[in-house]
Amino acid sequence: MTETIEGYVDHIVFRNQENGYTVMNVICQGEELTCVGVLPYISEGENIEAEGSFVEHTIYGKQFKIQKIELKTPEDETAIERYLGSGAIKGIGIALAARIVKKFKQDTFRVMEEEPERLAEVKGISEKKAREIANQMTEKQDMRKAMVFLQKYGISTTIGAKIYQKYGQELYHVIQENPYRMADDISGIGFKIADEIAARAGIRLDSDYRIKCGISYCLQKAAGEGHVYLPKPILMERVSELLGLLPEQIEKQLMDLAIERKIVIKEKNHEWIVYGNQSYFMELQIAKKLYDLNISEEISEEEVRKKIAVIEHRIDTKLDELQKKAVIEAVRTGILILTGGPGTGKTTTINTMIDYFEMEGLEVRLAAPTGRAAKRMTETTKREAQTIHRLLEVSGIPEEHREEGMFGRNEENQLETDVLIIDEMSMVDVYLMKALLGAVAVGTRLILVGDVNQLPSVGPGSVLKDLIQSECLNVVRLNKIFRQAKESDIIVNAHKINRGEQITLDNKSRDFFFLKREDANVIISVVLTLIQKKLPGYVQADPLEIQVLTPMRKGLLGVERLNRILQEYLNPRALSKKEKEYKDGFFREGDKVMQIKNNYQLEWEVRGNYGIPIEKGMGVFNGDMGIVREINLFAETLTVEFDERRFVEYPWQQLDELELAYAVTVHKAQGSEYPAVVIPLLTGPKMLMTRNLLYTAVTRARKCVTLVGNPDTFTQMILNEFEQKRYTTLDDRIREIFGVIPEEETRPVFSGQP
Repeated sequence: MTETIEGYVDHIVFRNQENGYTVMNVICQGEELTCVGVLPYISEGENIEAEGSFVEHTIYGKQFKIQKIELKTPEDETAIERYLGSGAIKGIGIALAARIVKKFKQDTFRVMEEEPERLAEVKGISEKKAREIANQMTEKQDMRKAMVFLQKYGISTTIGAKIYQKYGQELYHVIQENPYRMADDISGIGFKIADEIAARAGIRLDSDYRIKCGISYCLQKAAGEGHVYLPKPILMERVSELLGLLPEQIEKQLMDLAIERKIVIKEKNHEWIVYGNQSYFMELQIAKKLYDLNISEEISEEEVRKKIAVIEHRIDTKLDELQKKAVIEAVRTGILILTGGPGTGKTTTINTMIDYFEMEGLEVRLAAPTGRAAKRMTETTKREAQTIHRLLEVSGIPEEHREEGMFGRNEENQLETDVLIIDEMSMVDVYLMKALLGAVAVGTRLILVGDVNQLPSVGPGSVLKDLIQSECLNVVRLNKIFRQAKESDIIVNAHKINRGEQITLDNKSRDFFFLKREDANVIISVVLTLIQKKLPGYVQADPLEIQVLTPMRKGLLGVERLNRILQEYLNPRALSKKEKEYKDGFFREGDKVMQIKNNYQLEWEVRGNYGIPIEKGMGVFNGDMGIVREINLFAETLTVEFDERRFVEYPWQQLDELELAYAVTVHKAQGSEYPAVVIPLLTGPKMLMTRNLLYTAVTRARKCVTLVGNPDTFTQMILNEFEQKRYTTLDDRIREIFGVIPEEETRPVFSGQP
């Protein structure tokens, strides 16, 4: 039920400076009331009238949650003096406020706004101080007016504060002329919000600004689906549907955007294709840098083989011919791509390369896309491996400003190493590849390792696949499953899945099981029994280390439902555990969670004994998993411990970057390895229930895979070779730069410059 209160702000208890979330004590009819809301422009001493509702906080009791607020001009001398003496205006304390009001009485505010020079008539105020006070009054008045103006367009105070901070007094012009500018300029305002504001501002549906913004939005959305470009007919169809306009109304703005160098239109296979400007030049820059790095050296193969033999003797192993070829190519060329499935000897080959380069006195650095992949690389090589983001020294600049120097290591400040080995390359998208190559100095040997049969990266592009398909770079494919690996049915069955061969589900294996169940609730019950009772002892792991992987987010066995149920049983409610309601669920201390977007500005700290920080840094990334260690209901923060003992504090307003991770999609598990995985399978859309998704899921397990569900679904997934088409042209750009195909085959129509 909505209620209205009137009073004055006695004290601001807490304010989040980034989004304006405020906790304050308001005196209403002589009684103190705690009020909360997003109120970036409210000061102590101000008179307010607010609409909202009373809520009961589990810790702090009764509060008034403000939905709408109006500032009231103080009506008597006592209220004016209270406002000025509250500290709302810098330089005016209680005593000076009393003198100002004594001098000007109820005319005080009019004098401060219209005749500020008269303030110098008051003892203790110089002409300079009078001007400063007047400027503050004007600024506060401007912000209040702006907030009231923005509220007319349905803009929340959170977004309103961002708009005012960005544009100041120009915001009136932006809202009334081109609200779509905000989609480009302000984080958190996309096309949809800008379009709602534009509709309220009376902007025409066929406005040039609206059509251009809609085109850009559709290309950005396509990037979120993994595409670098869209064929023009598909783009036109999407924009037409989004805007409710005919394709012929859109065509002109498409050409104008190309002329303005915001998009690039090219011809491919007799069809027009459209890129965002950044996406096109990103592929081009990757191709150019690969060309520069791909330097061959005349080194005797016989000499290399002799040194390999020395290493084989020392580590008591024998490389097969393909592994030796990989080491030889890594020594002789600037770029080598090493690919192969599980158990084919990639780790042994990498370790031999490292030993070889270290024997030669060269510095070797190792990296992988995620914390878990880097940790596994450290374990298998016995040398430090970092995430690519940490290797590149992430700088904290937001993701939307990638080109402004998101990483400390770049073209101007390149990595100082002789050899760089990157693992799990199937996870690397075009953004990260471009940043990585920019930081690699010409002359550095670059070794890219990955399994091309895994799912592609979450971000846009199919980098590893395109590099191999270009046929311009040295590629060694390991395909022999070694004797020790043959003892693991996880590895043997993964290769069978990849080849489309059926698997005998008789449960005679020691590490690969299929439990046949036909009902979703029964499947979940079995999953819980496995995690709580059966698997921890079998694989010597904590229940939270065992990962449930599922193909989809929605549905009876989707991530969202599974997480709510698994949370209830694996981390049940207790008096000792604080929890925070969020959306249609809640977070609880002890919960397993995952970061679901790249945030280059989130600060983390590694804590030593007694919680004392011993290292600090920035950046938490999509797919990072951790445990909720503390929920602070007063400070309104939630603390998560990620891998490598990195602690991150999230304010309530950033909880949309976290989700429960007892169950995750197979896509989100890329690059990770778990002691055991449990995979519930019942039914699902054909485009999701695919061979390479199943292959990726199975290869996430180190000691044990257990599938629970319908064996027919399992069989159909092995037969389903469907791979969602990704619109990428990195292989074309590489061939073009390497001179393998004539440039005119993909001639530009309109294009910008980087």
